[in-house]
Amino acid sequence: MARNEYYDDDGTTDKETCTRCGDSFLADHGDRLHCGRCGYTEWK
Repeated sequence: MARNEYYDDDGTTDKETCTRCGDSFLADHGDRLHCGRCGYTEWK
């Protein structure tokens, strides 16, 4: 994906990053947030 889909013009983002990996974003699946890299899951 293009960088502009994740970051605003000033370089900030509103997506949460993985607490285990630290450098990947968590995917929002409605009832949970999931990291595709390490498998970490946060239930809402």
